[in-house]
Amino acid sequence: MTPVEGAEAASTPRAVRLPIDPWLTLGVIGLGICSVATLSNVTKNLIPGTPDYYVERQIVYLVVGSCMMIAISMFDYGRLRRLGRPFFIALVLSLLAVRALGHAANGSQRAINFPFFAFQASELGKVLLILALSCFVIERYRHIRERKTTAQVMLAGLVAAMLVIIQPDVGSGLVYIVIAFAVLFVAGVPGKHLLALLALAAASIALVLVAAPAVGVHLLKPYQEERLTAFLHPSTDAQKQGYQQEESKIAIGSGEKTGRGVNATQTTLNFVPEDDTDFIFAAVGERWGFVGAALVLSLYALVIWRLLRILTMSKDLFGAVIVGGVVAAVLFQVFINVGMAVGISPITGITLPLLSYGGSSVITTFLALGLAQSIYARSRSTQALKGRSAGGLAV
Repeated sequence: MTPVEGAEAASTPRAVRLPIDPWLTLGVIGLGICSVATLSNVTKNLIPGTPDYYVERQIVYLVVGSCMMIAISMFDYGRLRRLGRPFFIALVLSLLAVRALGHAANGSQRAINFPFFAFQASELGKVLLILALSCFVIERYRHIRERKTTAQVMLAGLVAAMLVIIQPDVGSGLVYIVIAFAVLFVAGVPGKHLLALLALAAASIALVLVAAPAVGVHLLKPYQEERLTAFLHPSTDAQKQGYQQEESKIAIGSGEKTGRGVNATQTTLNFVPEDDTDFIFAAVGERWGFVGAALVLSLYALVIWRLLRILTMSKDLFGAVIVGGVVAAVLFQVFINVGMAVGISPITGITLPLLSYGGSSVITTFLALGLAQSIYARSRSTQALKGRSAGGLAV
């Protein structure tokens, strides 16, 4: 290329690139719309005289979360790489604060009540854990293949997970463990370390749910053990721990191809408990049928695809590890929540990201997506600079 041609190429208008991933944003917007549409149906009778109470609050959460996502996307995530210890300390202190100041409800103590908002530290903790572990593996990258590094990362994840499980919130605790595993995987620890962790996890599950109860030792509360194993034989306990899943499957099946619309009864009449949070996918299936359920799952597939795309685009390992933690958390929650609704996974109390009602869950998910958008924006900026440099130096 001659200097003249280079100048002409530089003056040629370039395609406008948005500072955030448009496809990821489209998926998020679609899920927000589906959330509002579903909640407007299942929550209209929960508070007499105020049918839009939950819908209005969910819209506020979605708007606030969207603004926070855009704001974080403009921030250089690289500035966070030396803040691993402060992030982990904030995580532990917030979880301990829930134990000290949290409000007890339905046998668990998971949130601190404020005048207009119930703060669930376990939700924010997902983002704090991703950042803390990402910072740690970058600091230890020269020793990433050592067993000590793998052990320290998993120990940090397990400490945070145990602080959540004792609330009790087994579902979020499992998400923490998955995040730690994903961080190790993306960081590039040896495969034999990961296989050893999987074997240890399998042995731990067998110990907690089978071996220990068989000899009269209960590491979990009896109702937690029943909920985690009820999906294996739901019909034998259909009036107790298997009740939610049985009613959820009835609701989804009754939706057939296009849903029952305003004639939906399983969810609107509260035959399915927690159909606005843990079992909202049952409400989607009943009201909108196979078409609606397929749309929701397609939107999640779009979000996960774009997160994986951003992971591969990341300009550095720190960004890749962060996105790896985010995509693992989102994918695991979607898989387990939908699995709960259709009866193929245990009931763990995991919400469906961006679809279930709840300020802490919605805003935390947007914070995580904001980090991914920041990584996307910096990656695009780096690519653009490389392109200009190559064009300017070509002769």
